[in-house]
Amino acid sequence: MKDKYIGKVGTKERDEYEYELRMEVLGKMIKAARQERNLTQEELGQLVGVKKAQISKLENSANSATIDTIIKVFKAMKAEINFNVKLEDNFVKIA
Repeated sequence: MKDKYIGKVGTKERDEYEYELRMEVLGKMIKAARQERNLTQEELGQLVGVKKAQISKLENSANSATIDTIIKVFKAMKAEINFNVKLEDNFVKIA
């Protein structure tokens, strides 16, 4: 279905779709972690040093956020985050 309606893997349209989807999932993870910590958007914003509106925007889609901001948000919630880098069929491992 995705190939037919969005584009085949490797096309610009498909890459943009996949990126947006990942950013939406990341935003939902931020929201879930915030709620698990019983924090309001305003309280999380104060911990990170941003306004409530930026936390709301981040939770709805993290595509406008920098990696630095995302790390600060999770750090403020004392949440561990992990990054995986995959090159073709192999994950890059850090020793």
